[in-house]
Amino acid sequence: MDAAPTTPPQARVRAPELTGRGWLNTGGKDLRLADLRGKIVLLDFWTTCCVNCLHVLDELRPLEHKYADVLVTVGVHSPKFEHERDAATVAAAVERYEVGHPVLDDPDLTTWKQYAARAWPTLSVVDPEGYLVASMAGEGHAEGLDRLVAKLVADHEERGTLHRGDGPYVPPPPASGVLRFPGKALPLPSGNLLVSDSARHRLVELLPDGETLVRVIGSGERGRTDGPAAEAAFSEPAGMALLPEHLAGEVGYDLVVADTVNHLLRGVRLADGEVTTIAGSGRQWRGTVDYHAHDAIAVDLSSPWDVVWHDGRVVVAMAGIHQLWWLDPLKRTAGVWAGTTVESLKDGPLPEVFLSQPSGVASDGKRLWFADSETSALRYVEDDVMGTAVGQGLFDFGHVDGKAADALLQHPLGLCVLPDGSIAIADTYNGAVRRYDPATDEVSTVAQGLAEPSDVVFADGRLLVVESAAHRVVAVGLADEVVAGKRHQVKREPLPLAPGALSFTVVYEPPPGQKLDDTFGPPTRLEVTADPPELLVSGAGVGTDLTRELVLSPDVDGGVLQVVAQAASCDSDVENAACHLTRQDWGVPVRIEAGAPGELSLVLRG
Repeated sequence: MDAAPTTPPQARVRAPELTGRGWLNTGGKDLRLADLRGKIVLLDFWTTCCVNCLHVLDELRPLEHKYADVLVTVGVHSPKFEHERDAATVAAAVERYEVGHPVLDDPDLTTWKQYAARAWPTLSVVDPEGYLVASMAGEGHAEGLDRLVAKLVADHEERGTLHRGDGPYVPPPPASGVLRFPGKALPLPSGNLLVSDSARHRLVELLPDGETLVRVIGSGERGRTDGPAAEAAFSEPAGMALLPEHLAGEVGYDLVVADTVNHLLRGVRLADGEVTTIAGSGRQWRGTVDYHAHDAIAVDLSSPWDVVWHDGRVVVAMAGIHQLWWLDPLKRTAGVWAGTTVESLKDGPLPEVFLSQPSGVASDGKRLWFADSETSALRYVEDDVMGTAVGQGLFDFGHVDGKAADALLQHPLGLCVLPDGSIAIADTYNGAVRRYDPATDEVSTVAQGLAEPSDVVFADGRLLVVESAAHRVVAVGLADEVVAGKRHQVKREPLPLAPGALSFTVVYEPPPGQKLDDTFGPPTRLEVTADPPELLVSGAGVGTDLTRELVLSPDVDGGVLQVVAQAASCDSDVENAACHLTRQDWGVPVRIEAGAPGELSLVLRG
């Protein structure tokens, strides 16, 4: 998540009007806050690229169902990447992720700025009288929101200001076609092609033409059911990997599927389509990083996006927590391979490197290649050392070919190794297929004008592209061209801070009915780093205090402060008290400016 500070709003502040380019999921009607008076309004500031935002969409579904007659969720789409400013992109994302509430398209961040949002995602709550009563950044707030909404319902029902009844959501008409927003593809030993039909929660086997339907694995309904092909259920499945034949015979399944929104890895037996859960508890990971082997079925995962067989095990692109994991199918164990959960771009020896939403993995037998989508980067691991072939950081992207050091991608999601050792890249937000040649260290463009390509595979001498937003698989040629395209940067305003001493605090207060839990040691933990590292003269590192003095260099114009904070709490004054871990990561873009504030506070909410 790319985030910056958020502070609680002052009491009795009128909620600003909802202003943008247009509305989705309202049947063509424009909404105003006056239209929602009498309802509790939950504003979800999100953008389609952000995996934390996608987590929040799923966290909100039970709340929307529970409070269907009093709560109106309004998504405010606030783009990071240039591609996300396009109206068609927003409409596709709303359908792709089954967003079941009205969405305001806010390409110029007008409403975002009015609500002082500085994070993807941010949630703001407006009471039935139109006053802003809460604001929080990040994911994991469902429990707190449940308590807040229940209290607002009770208070405003008593005052007569709550109006029950249907909200303004109007569902779109159902779509037709074999595929709907497919995610990844896998050539099968039979010569057929297996495609993850992500928006329909199933796997689809096609003939080599990429069009003719052979069979379907999965019921097509969102769920997490094991069993026969017709009954099994997935939730937005993505990447797939074949196991070596001898291993498949031992474990009883042929391929591994990244069942992304279920936070699971599933095994599929190709002979009959039988589906088995092979890794993941089904709970989303919200813990403390370790690098040990864990029982695969018991471990918590977070949005596994792609998988590949590499160096005797399955490597998993764990997009939700910016890491690479491994799975040993025979020992039935799994664990972290690379990444600390800090979202940034930092190379070096494993595991203390930084990744940013890895979404595609491929192996050439020696190097593990991966698409690091939020840094718009092509990266690799070789001999337990991570490097970056193409990419410059969280906020730099574009469509530029040439020498790899100068080349730019825009939110790539997939890749494959070509027969000559070069890497084909699904450069998703540029609508292109790009090619990186390690021999020349250069980047070229293979194809353009594609609708959000999310994966590329090489089969039977052809380069096949999963053209996700066009709902199809297409073949493209391998002729290269060099594009002198554009460089872009995120338009989000950096936070001005003074050089020198900076008083830094993470504010945490346990939710009502809870207290800090020091049973197993200090209940809080704070990690601070910077990109570039030279931004911080002192204060970087890990500690247990949530208050720290940092020193910012006067010789660096700016950068990103990367902060990870967590607090352990437990229920107070109850028998068999439950334990809770609140964790948040921030990427705070800053600009060093004389005379700017010399203090910074972030709010960690349970």
